[in-house]
Amino acid sequence: MGRTLISVICSSDALKFRLHPLTLVCLILVCTSPCESVDTDIDPDDEASLLLFRSWVQYPNQRLPNWVGSNCTNWTGITCDTRTGRVVSINLTSMNLSGQIHPSFCHLSYLETLVLSHNNFTCPFPVCFGSMLNLRIIDLSHNQFHGGIPESLMRLKHLTQLVLNGNQGLGGPLPAWIGNFSSNLEKLDLGLNSFSGQIPESLLYLKSLKYLHLESNYLSGNLNDFHQSMVFLNLASNKFSGGLPECIASFSALTYLNLSFNHLKYKLSPRLVFSEKLLALDLSNNDFSGPIPSKIAESTDKLGLVSLDLSHNQFSGEIPLKITELKSLQALFLSHNHLSGEIPARIGNLTYLQVIDLSHNSLSGTIPLNIVGCFQLLALILNNNNLSGVIQPEFDALDSLKILDISNNRFSGEIPLTLAGCKSLEIVDFSFNDLSGSLNDAIIKWTNLRYLSLAHNKFVGALPSWLFTFEAIEMMDLSGNKFSGFIPDANFKGGLFVNKRDITVKEPFIAARNLQLKSSVVVADSNESSFTYVLSSMVGIDLSDNMLHGEIPRGLFGLRGLEYLNLSRNFLDGQVPGLQKMLSLRALDLSHNSLSGQIPGNISILQDLALLNLSYNCFSGYVPKKQGYGRFPGAFAGNPDLCLESSNGECDSDTARNPSEQGRSSKEDMMDGPISVGVFFISAFISFDFGIIGLFCSSRARSFILQTKV
Repeated sequence: MGRTLISVICSSDALKFRLHPLTLVCLILVCTSPCESVDTDIDPDDEASLLLFRSWVQYPNQRLPNWVGSNCTNWTGITCDTRTGRVVSINLTSMNLSGQIHPSFCHLSYLETLVLSHNNFTCPFPVCFGSMLNLRIIDLSHNQFHGGIPESLMRLKHLTQLVLNGNQGLGGPLPAWIGNFSSNLEKLDLGLNSFSGQIPESLLYLKSLKYLHLESNYLSGNLNDFHQSMVFLNLASNKFSGGLPECIASFSALTYLNLSFNHLKYKLSPRLVFSEKLLALDLSNNDFSGPIPSKIAESTDKLGLVSLDLSHNQFSGEIPLKITELKSLQALFLSHNHLSGEIPARIGNLTYLQVIDLSHNSLSGTIPLNIVGCFQLLALILNNNNLSGVIQPEFDALDSLKILDISNNRFSGEIPLTLAGCKSLEIVDFSFNDLSGSLNDAIIKWTNLRYLSLAHNKFVGALPSWLFTFEAIEMMDLSGNKFSGFIPDANFKGGLFVNKRDITVKEPFIAARNLQLKSSVVVADSNESSFTYVLSSMVGIDLSDNMLHGEIPRGLFGLRGLEYLNLSRNFLDGQVPGLQKMLSLRALDLSHNSLSGQIPGNISILQDLALLNLSYNCFSGYVPKKQGYGRFPGAFAGNPDLCLESSNGECDSDTARNPSEQGRSSKEDMMDGPISVGVFFISAFISFDFGIIGLFCSSRARSFILQTKV
């Protein structure tokens, strides 16, 4: 059996993995007209209707003006019957059309297929569509139609597909007749709209219905049994409650089931087994509890689940061994549950696996060595468990790995040199473990690195000269270790990505890393499944709470894209370079060092700066109000030789001298400022600490602290 084909699409904000699974079975809903237009003259009445339609439509890309002449083949998006010349199909998708639908459009009485998707029409759902009695397919998805579904559609007895996805103005209760008007209706797609209320009973008994998509509406009530053989069912992101309908497991033709982001609860039956045709199962973000059924889905050599997402529930117990028999599985999401026990040793049998996310559970033991059998693995996310042991040198066999997160566990030992073989790594998080040793040259081989956190471990030694040479790096966090020596005076302009970032883009203030990882299986004729991750984090450097000394390299303060810099709780000395070039700076903490000299000059141009802490240093001199520091009245405690210009223009050194007053004013300033302290301090990677213990600028004090930190 051949390997899965992988292509990668990269951008600064997101990276998508597109996969063509060998076992993917597709649902093909044919949208073709009965005959093609071959040198056929368009019917004059239909031509007149289309020209009136065009007169009400705006088309900035000039695609419709070629509706000229009488030959139907010259009319973009129009298909005519070769015998009669009557228009039988209209497909004007993705043409950037806008405006209203002219009433004469509904005079196209022979029309069977109508596709106006991915445009910008801004009118109510046209009532007159109900007069086009031959319509079999209506696709108005991704427009700005609004209002409700008109009752006139009840006349369309031949309709097989009604697709209204992505019109947020469409809403109201689903009509009670929605499942009664056409005994031929196979596909109903009302996702990403504003419909409310319960699913009408008529839909539950519509025998012809195969495809039902109601995701992202405001539907509610208990889920009742469906009485047809569904192939595609997506009810995600609504307000449904109750338990899982028993009928769903009996759908022998079901290929896609998504009930995520609802209020479903209760235990799943231990006898629950879905059909072997099921490709994607997503029950995430509900309140399901109890053990995961030992055999949740059937699997054969050629068929079986591609994606399984049970994350963000209340499942408990061990990971069922039967999951390791789902040989077609490509994505496994079990995070944010109460799972215990060890990671199944046979997980390496899943050779097609691309993503493993078992984070935020209570798993113990170590990472099984045979996980290297998942040789196509792109993301391994195991953070926030009770895992232990060492990072095995053999893990270098995972040379396709892009995300490796083992943070908040109890791993120990050093980073193996063999991990240099994982050259595809982009996100590496080893924070909050018991790892030790120095930074070895394995890391420098991760040339695509975007995020690196080794925070709160036991690393020692000097920071290597290559530390800031990663061209794509966005966040580097080495805080809470015992690194010593000087901060490397590297060529920041040549290597650090933050210097190249577009500083004109305004982004939300995000203090912590936010990794969103999701899979989606496209059950359609594209035969594709995709896995996407989006990394949202501040662009920054955190070297706080180490044993670094010497002066701060001037190059750090020339990074125009840097948003966050934390060098607090070290033994840095010398003067602070100017901040004027750091136009994107949002947070700066240089507290608890031995920095001296004048406070950096005018910061009023740093409009995004929200948090500043220069306390407990040896700064001196006079700080006039015009320099812009008035926004941070509590940022200078523990600098007894520093004078701040007061409201009457005199020197006020109280806030710089009085630690207890600083503690109070700083806290008030943070709570009342433009950004909540809760947002900023939530990060496990950011260690701002506004203490009240004085740090005197003397060699004796520094020596005492050095002894306590060793």
